[in-house]
Amino acid sequence: MDEFTFENLPVVVGKLYLKVDKIEQLLQELSHSHFNKSEELLTIEAAAKFLKLSVATIYSKVCRNEIPANKQGKRLYFYRTELLEWISAGRIKTKTEIQNELRRDHTKIF
Repeated sequence: MDEFTFENLPVVVGKLYLKVDKIEQLLQELSHSHFNKSEELLTIEAAAKFLKLSVATIYSKVCRNEIPANKQGKRLYFYRTELLEWISAGRIKTKTEIQNELRRDHTKIF
């Protein structure tokens, strides 16, 4: 890193401004791409690939109202975030988590 002097201060501040501006642009692009990725609308084929299930399995889960889906005309669409929430909702608790819940419930009763 070069030594800064009063004479080269305007040049240094200019370079710093350009770097901060570039960082700000990258953060905005990253923020938009993350939002677009999480709110991405998937076809049934893309949803099946994302969930690692067959298309037939996805259709049967939609028919039984087991999986969140959107229907427009004859086509089914899925939001990536809703699929992730659906997967998280089916999480199996560990023995420790169940024991902790039982302890909390037990202390509430007494």
